[in-house]
Amino acid sequence: MSIDPNLNPDSPISVGSGIPGLGIEVARVPEPVRRRVEAWHRDGLSVGLVPTMGALHAGHRALVKAARAEMDRVVVSIFVNPRQFGAGEDLEIYPRTENEDLAILTEERADLAWVPSPDIVYPPGFQTTVNAGALGLPMEGAHRPGFFDGVATVVAKLFALTRPHRAYFGEKDYQQLLVVARLGEDLDLGVEIVPVRTVREDDGLAMSSRNVRLTPEERATAPVLHRTLCRMAARLADGASDPATEIAWGTQRLLSAGFQAIDYLDVRDPRTLDPVTRAGVPARVLAAANLGSVRLIDNVPVE
Repeated sequence: MSIDPNLNPDSPISVGSGIPGLGIEVARVPEPVRRRVEAWHRDGLSVGLVPTMGALHAGHRALVKAARAEMDRVVVSIFVNPRQFGAGEDLEIYPRTENEDLAILTEERADLAWVPSPDIVYPPGFQTTVNAGALGLPMEGAHRPGFFDGVATVVAKLFALTRPHRAYFGEKDYQQLLVVARLGEDLDLGVEIVPVRTVREDDGLAMSSRNVRLTPEERATAPVLHRTLCRMAARLADGASDPATEIAWGTQRLLSAGFQAIDYLDVRDPRTLDPVTRAGVPARVLAAANLGSVRLIDNVPVE
């Protein structure tokens, strides 16, 4: 990849961040990103965005592959957003693997990595916050106050900077997917939100950057979460049970398997996230449960 000759040579944009063998362009301040994207738009090229917090794995690769297959240019952000973390959460120990991430993005042929520091995204005097609205209140919102406002704020800034035609989000964070889709629609941002199916390990565990913190014993237990949700969804789909019964059964199963606490285990409408109270209707089974020091989330559709 070559550097746009119209960019100031002193602009903080580099190829591979100085890492030998990496060809992806890396920007750490907004202006070169803005100019690069403006040039793509002038040339009539489509732009896809994949927002990430780094520590990339096969799930992130799937997002980049989806964008690469559909779009002329692909931007990937790597930013551990402090506004998504509450007091006592794992901001300080969240894995940061920038060199490895850039190598993965090079392999997946992404065009530009946006890798800012917190003081660039939230400079001194920053005051504005985007309210995520009603979709951000239940489940994750109830257990992590302010979480979705932090997500909505940083995503709005990402969309404004990179001006993507499409943005790619994984279904593992299903509530986040709905919040972002509503954000784009309500604020007329002109971004199509593309959901990408959850990528799983062979035993069903949803891939997550936090999974590396599971002990061997916890890792052996973790797939019970997905199996439990699948069993609940199957019984709800064929009308063999009702949501209240399945939630009670699933809660007991997870606790018996070794999960220390369950933040929520819910059956919700797949569009509004309103509680579903009867079987045989479209729904989503969603859960967040703690296993050791790791909080696992997952969801499956009732079809």
